[in-house]
Amino acid sequence: MKNNSVYSLSGYVARFAILFALVIVLQLWGGSLKIGTVSFSFVLIPIVFGGMALGKLAGFLLGFSFGVITFIMGVTGLDPFTLVLFNDHPVYTALICLVKGSAAGFFPAVIYGALAKKNAAAATITAAAAAPIINTGLFIAGALLLVRDTIAANFVDGTTVLYFVVIGCAGVNFLVELGLNLVIAPALVRVVRAVERNSGRGGAGGENSAGGGQEES
Repeated sequence: MKNNSVYSLSGYVARFAILFALVIVLQLWGGSLKIGTVSFSFVLIPIVFGGMALGKLAGFLLGFSFGVITFIMGVTGLDPFTLVLFNDHPVYTALICLVKGSAAGFFPAVIYGALAKKNAAAATITAAAAAPIINTGLFIAGALLLVRDTIAANFVDGTTVLYFVVIGCAGVNFLVELGLNLVIAPALVRVVRAVERNSGRGGAGGENSAGGGQEES
């Protein structure tokens, strides 16, 4: 029993480490993949997958990592928009990055866990759609409530702040992220099921793995 527990934990850590590395690579690389002004970001895919396959804690940590990387990219100038926000509102900028990232990892995992036993495919699609909706929704809310003055002073020219944030910043990019997640969701169903069988979680949405055990406090 002890050896099985150690094996399960090591498998959980190994899977999490792979997904964590993917989050870093995809976030750093994703900004360079553009067609016109539209960015193709794949970073939410490993975050959603981690939450579904490894549990809510993994989803939260992967999302939090995504937020940290986004913030660091802004502070270092790799993301000019975030850098402008950081120069005026460092605390609010950090809060926006970390909260939206963490929530985009945690809540899709919660949704998947609640629905998976009834219909794994529907649970996966719903969780995959929830991630970009939560991520973009919290960004818009934070931008309008916390850093509106900076956006108005530096980016708005002939439009309203609301239009710039919703259409200019989110807009097409959000639709692309949502579309990518939904297109890849059917494949995630099969992969998550395979991971659950190999880790002995006892069916979709189970919490018997090392990840599930660590989430409960």
